Amino acid sequence: MDTPVVELRNVSKYFAKVIANKNVSFSVKEGEVVALLGENGAGKSTIMKILYGLYSADEGQIFIRGEEKTIKSPKDAMSMGIAMIQQHFSLVPTHTVTENIILGNVHGRISLRQYNEKIRKLAEDYDFDVPVDVKVGDLAVGVQQKVEILKALYLDAKILIMDEPTAVLTPQESDNLMNFIKDFAAKGNSVIFITHKLKEVMDVADRIVVMRDGMVAGNVLKAETNERELAKLMMGKELVPADKAGGEDFSKAETLLELSHVSVVKKGEAPMLEDVSFKIHAGEVFGIAGVSGNGQDAVCEVISGSRKISDGDILYGGRSIKNDTIRQRIDAGIGYVPVDRYRDGLIMDMTLAENMMLKSSYDKRWTKHGFISQKVLNKYTSDIIRDHKVKATGPDETAKSLSGGNQQKMVLAREIDVGRKVVIFNQPTRGLDMGAVDRIHKSIIGEKEKGKGVLLISTELSEIFEMADSIAVMYKGKLMGIYKNGELSIEKIGLLMAGYTEETEGSGNEK
Repeated sequence: MDTPVVELRNVSKYFAKVIANKNVSFSVKEGEVVALLGENGAGKSTIMKILYGLYSADEGQIFIRGEEKTIKSPKDAMSMGIAMIQQHFSLVPTHTVTENIILGNVHGRISLRQYNEKIRKLAEDYDFDVPVDVKVGDLAVGVQQKVEILKALYLDAKILIMDEPTAVLTPQESDNLMNFIKDFAAKGNSVIFITHKLKEVMDVADRIVVMRDGMVAGNVLKAETNERELAKLMMGKELVPADKAGGEDFSKAETLLELSHVSVVKKGEAPMLEDVSFKIHAGEVFGIAGVSGNGQDAVCEVISGSRKISDGDILYGGRSIKNDTIRQRIDAGIGYVPVDRYRDGLIMDMTLAENMMLKSSYDKRWTKHGFISQKVLNKYTSDIIRDHKVKATGPDETAKSLSGGNQQKMVLAREIDVGRKVVIFNQPTRGLDMGAVDRIHKSIIGEKEKGKGVLLISTELSEIFEMADSIAVMYKGKLMGIYKNGELSIEKIGLLMAGYTEETEGSGNEK
């Protein structure tokens, strides 16, 4: 059938003076998987929210199976067979799987047993291993995503929009999702797949629509392109990757930071960290891989001093710092780029200059006769803006007026200045576009080359493999092992991330 199931014609969307989408046109055929690529702010999520009825278009037309439609709400979209799986799941954790799926779609008295059977059959049809009578809050994040998909399938969705669906999944879970997408499309359904991971695009997409600055910059068949060309379309220029320094032997290098049998336990709760030990040497990038929420944040917090340890010790330059204050650790030369720059990295209503001195306001370099020298502070901030290629008007601009990538550059610049010996990077590129990611990767390599010790925590395995010299895997507060980069395959690390060890892999038992 030649008529597309979805067609957008010259769709535009404006937010005040900001152009989110301008004259966006593309179509999706029956049984086709279309990947939507673009940097942050390129307009890809906005255009999908228009299709799903969360936003209304200011200009343009939407056609569903050849008929022009006005989609005013998600209810309208769902009535047309359109469903959207968003990055942040809309599930009620205290309800069971079945209750979440039928919520809002049934009326009057019902037989929960009958609906459990119905949902169980639906899950089996798509080879989803989902316990239908278990509360969603007790499920792993990969299983929760399957519940979101089952919600769409229950409503008989034929057009599935998926926004960054693999962001919180292990490699094995991602592979299973890719297989589902292929099978779903093979049955005559259609998928629009928003992602920044070029490998996934080349694996699952039939066609790729590239967006830049709110407009379509390219619309190509997968068979006629490659990852390098797609990256160039996204950026408008070609990226030169950071030099990867790997294969070094750090056994004779100075140990800058050591965690020795560190545990964090709250009474009546499962341990946040359990017997965690590792060393970071001078010039080493030590990477920790794992699905979010498995103790990575707690590792950062015990090193930076914002969380007390229950047992074990933290050695910095051979000296115990477990009882040192946060300020003492800052003075000692530990920098920390937190996972949430909005909550922990910046004060949004303050100027960039004020944010740059937040962790060193007591430093004598800023003061003259007991007063802060605005001239000195402004020059320092202006130099940061220039050297790190931050898009900002100057040191007096507020942090909230910058894009996410430029905010992250400012946090990173401050912390590598504070971190004279050790810098902690907790998911430093999360939510950033390729240009900002490239810049941050080069900064990390630059700090390594200065002989600093770098702790890199990331849920992106590709980032860990590209940047780290040593790789540890975390699961439920424990280290599943520490390896030199290159010793393990992505598949093996994925199993460790899911809690499987060499001993349990054969038996199928999770540790």
